[in-house]
Amino acid sequence: MTAAGLRVVRGAALLEQAEALRRVYVEAFCAPPWNEEEERAAEFMARLREEAFRPGFTAVTAGAEGRTSGFATARTTPARLPDGRCYQQAAAALGAERTAAWLCGAREVDELAVRTAARGTGLAAALLAAVAADAPGGRVWLLTSVRSPRAVSFYRRQGWTQATHPSPEGEGVVVFLGPRHPARPLALLPP
Repeated sequence: MTAAGLRVVRGAALLEQAEALRRVYVEAFCAPPWNEEEERAAEFMARLREEAFRPGFTAVTAGAEGRTSGFATARTTPARLPDGRCYQQAAAALGAERTAAWLCGAREVDELAVRTAARGTGLAAALLAAVAADAPGGRVWLLTSVRSPRAVSFYRRQGWTQATHPSPEGEGVVVFLGPRHPARPLALLPP
């Protein structure tokens, strides 16, 4: 257990909390502004079961009295970005060389979710900091959608640097580099 009721969990201990994490995921992402279908929660659960025991995977949960109020998950990005989940859009925006140098082998924050009642309490910031804290060489990054200006603003307030910029219509995903990521000074400013 760490400060603010946070707990780093992996493997079987994480899977014991899987249903509680699914409920938090649904509350966070199946409502506006994300409006995801509940089948996305099933996809998240499949990823969780698949990755819980992999080297480089970590999760931080928050809760008290048996109720999970939020979580963050992260993993080591493979040498080649996977297909799907907007990775190819991110790679196209960064280019092959930057994708390899900035993202591959770094820690990717995969999910960050907080129950509605816990929003505005600093919990999301604490979860994000905890899951990113021991990223080797500070190399941590994440993808988020511009559908939520609130999320984009949140990451900026946490000291993350936006490394890609969406189309002028404001559609798509953006890559953020963590506060200690060595490539932060190389990230392009928005047009």
